[in-house]
Amino acid sequence: MPVSNPLNARISAIGSYVPSHILSNADLEAMVETNDEWIVQRTGMRERRIAAAEEFTSHLCIAAVQNMLDRYPEALNDVDLVIVTTHTPDLPSTPVACMIQAHFDLPAVGAYDLNATCAGFAYAVHTASGLVAAGLHRKVLVVGGDAMSKITDYTDRSTCILFGDGAGAVVVEREEEHPAFLAHHVGSDGSGGKHVYRTGLSEQWQDIPLTGGGKLVQNGREVYKFAVSTVPEGIEHLLAKSGLPHSAIDWFIPHSANLRIIQSICEKSEIPFEKALYSLEYYGNTSAASIPLALDLGVKDGRVQAGDTLLLYGFGGGLTHAGLILRWG
Repeated sequence: MPVSNPLNARISAIGSYVPSHILSNADLEAMVETNDEWIVQRTGMRERRIAAAEEFTSHLCIAAVQNMLDRYPEALNDVDLVIVTTHTPDLPSTPVACMIQAHFDLPAVGAYDLNATCAGFAYAVHTASGLVAAGLHRKVLVVGGDAMSKITDYTDRSTCILFGDGAGAVVVEREEEHPAFLAHHVGSDGSGGKHVYRTGLSEQWQDIPLTGGGKLVQNGREVYKFAVSTVPEGIEHLLAKSGLPHSAIDWFIPHSANLRIIQSICEKSEIPFEKALYSLEYYGNTSAASIPLALDLGVKDGRVQAGDTLLLYGFGGGLTHAGLILRWG
């Protein structure tokens, strides 16, 4: 079936970064009551990368952009907008995007942060592709990064086994001859905000007292239910909009929250699990960074090839979700 109304934009460059320090399942066994077998069976995770004490989200994102520049030296030429998606900015009032603009001395560009938690990368690429297709911008740098270790409670064995730190960057630019963005779908369920949160200026949600003291609190059961019901429905919307059958998807790249969630989504969506790319096994759940990290792993090892059709889908706190179908290269 023909693809309807593709956007005149494409991803032209990618880069990624994870910190050097490894937090293994064996390390966690010494911290809380858990063990390697239990963690692997329930999450698929074996290791996470953890930022140094003075290494924050801006450092992760800058390193990811530098990795992209090392591989695509012209990537930042003529960039006119920087979008960073994160919910762990270094500072409450200075966007990480502005720190990136300053570090790379990008002239006369817009810069802002976007927070859609673990769905953030899909939301940011969706935003960038729309701005480029509309002619409002020509070339947008999109960076997804989170320093999850900074907000993780390492006495809570239900959450501390999950999270790691990292960042990924892409460039979205105008493409007239071979538009690559084939479909998009975004959504939210704000009534579920109480299931994943961390306190800030307020310590209540709709008159419900919150706990955690600024650390992440998550109801894993409710997040699982949300993901395995909402994402398959979103995938069907994407396929219907694109006019593509399930078999046309070469790679499915979901948010790397938990291997069981990915397996369940694949089963319900009739997407072979072998087509799923994820970054959780050795990086953990890196929130907004998990999709670009997984994508870049596939690019680096040669699984993702020019012309492949990719289905990206993020989901997380809010509750938010967003998906895209695009052609790579």
